[in-house]
Amino acid sequence: ITSSEPLSSSILAIAAINNTHIERHKYTRYPVIMMKSTALCSLLLLTLSTGVSGFVTRLTTYTTTSSPSSNLIVLRDFPEGAGPSDYDSEDLLPKKAVMVDDKEEDVQIRDALKRELLLLASVTNRGLYTNKDEAGLVLDLVSQLEALNPTANPADHCEGEWDLCYASTQLFRASPFFQAIRTAVGDDNKQMAENGFTLHDRATSGSRIGRVKQILSRDQLINELDLEVGVLPGLPFKVRGTVVTTASMKIVSDKKMELRLENTKVKGSNIPLLNQIMEEELHLELPVGEVYKTIRGDVPVVDVQTFYVDQSMRITRDVDENIFVYTRP
Repeated sequence: ITSSEPLSSSILAIAAINNTHIERHKYTRYPVIMMKSTALCSLLLLTLSTGVSGFVTRLTTYTTTSSPSSNLIVLRDFPEGAGPSDYDSEDLLPKKAVMVDDKEEDVQIRDALKRELLLLASVTNRGLYTNKDEAGLVLDLVSQLEALNPTANPADHCEGEWDLCYASTQLFRASPFFQAIRTAVGDDNKQMAENGFTLHDRATSGSRIGRVKQILSRDQLINELDLEVGVLPGLPFKVRGTVVTTASMKIVSDKKMELRLENTKVKGSNIPLLNQIMEEELHLELPVGEVYKTIRGDVPVVDVQTFYVDQSMRITRDVDENIFVYTRP
């Protein structure tokens, strides 16, 4: 073999190209061992079959010249699909590591923000005892989460069961029943509605609001509010029940949904006879939507916007920018 002049030239050419390949890549972040072996084997097979004058390589970005006393070696492209089968130029393309890293970093940031938000919700009893500084901190956390919302068209991904864990206003205002009252009076009479809500809050100060739950489907929202009311001051006996409000729901944009109140009722009373009469015999249910139609001709349209939703948390705002934070039970 050593006496063959064309083959000796071929081996020298392979060595020259292989060394140049290493020099070109030793400072890059791509692995060169695999490319070195692949290039060497491919060039050797091509040389043994056709001679050095006929070989070319896929490494199109590199042109290697020897010293003036040696031959010129020029690397050109293979025709489309004619390259070695064990080599893929896509292997050299930079991976989208930055995009992946950004997403991973966003996940970590969101998780940290949610933990801090849930901690504040816990120590303030869902916002009932929030001071000015804590309210400002919650607003900042919510704004950051809304800016990092991971879900496109969040209003389309709210189905399922959610528990209210924080509200920047009275807890009962998460219900479409009270949101419809606010919508019905309009912006001109907003203060009148606020005064009415405050009076209602004070009148029921002896009661305790338990779990506030929402169940959303594609076209309906059900709000359930567990309530405990004292019968007489000083007496240990209290009446418990769940106020259930149902509203039809229509998604009108990527974040916005429209609610129309349908009915409200009380269920699950701790007084057996009362519970049986209301649920089994009378089927007592107040058709609030029909009442609105009778009084004003139509049902108020309640606008609710969802600015953040993921698998475990949902953040909405009402027409007055009050914040409601929900979590999966």
